[in-house]
Amino acid sequence: MDVDTVVLDIDGVLVDVADSYRRAIVESVDRVYGRTVDDAAIQQFKNAGGFNNDWELTYAAALFVLARDAGYDADVTAFTDAVAAAGGGLDAAKAVVRDAPVDDGAVFGLWNPDRLREVFQALYLGADLYRDLEGGEPPFEATGYIHDEPVLADPATLDDLTDRFAVGVLTGRPAAEAEIALERVGLAVPDAHRFTMDDWAEGKPHPRALTTLAERLDATRVAFAGDTLDDVRTAVNAAEADPDRTYYGVGVLTGGLTGDEGRRAYETADAAAVVETVNDLSDLLDRP
Repeated sequence: MDVDTVVLDIDGVLVDVADSYRRAIVESVDRVYGRTVDDAAIQQFKNAGGFNNDWELTYAAALFVLARDAGYDADVTAFTDAVAAAGGGLDAAKAVVRDAPVDDGAVFGLWNPDRLREVFQALYLGADLYRDLEGGEPPFEATGYIHDEPVLADPATLDDLTDRFAVGVLTGRPAAEAEIALERVGLAVPDAHRFTMDDWAEGKPHPRALTTLAERLDATRVAFAGDTLDDVRTAVNAAEADPDRTYYGVGVLTGGLTGDEGRRAYETADAAAVVETVNDLSDLLDRP
């Protein structure tokens, strides 16, 4: 695959977030409501689209739990399928609950996104980072799952990619949390070559961040490597929005999508390539 620019997602590509962000989603809902969804359900929400923001995924998972308490008798597969059919994301999840044969007033009366976010950040960041980044006292003391994020990218891979290509980062993390991950990985990327949650309102799979990075990096052929279907959809949408450049979506099998099933899901979403890990990009990519 001939490219001059590589854009990398962070979560599930550069670092493993199974025991950090995804754990925080599950445990935040449980702490607030005493019941939750499992890891497989988290991936179903991701596959539904529109959940690049893990806070919003947490809020949507809580809506499902509360709807079940109110008499919603469908399982999480049916719920996330309905969310996908409604366009994906938190607004779609709210619409599914409003359309369900339940007392949606009772559901939304108990739904507390602010509390869920507070608990999520305390679990994920830990007390010390919570004070630093959130500017207040955490709701409880915790060590922070952010410290449980194994690095997936080999130093030799990052050296090779940065030597041969222009490199950018496109992530759903807030800027401060992206900086922590990039420092752990050892990847230096200028601020102008990053897009984080703080830099745009739309989120993936909207193409604006990717096309803007391509412009800033003076790219003509871009490979965007990510671990979700929305990452691949972002590249597909960028190709439609910016036909003067070539965009390739590369699915990476170290996030929630794994094995043959993950490979098929990426291919169905029109991935240009699927790799086992980010370290396979060196062999996949060449300069034109």
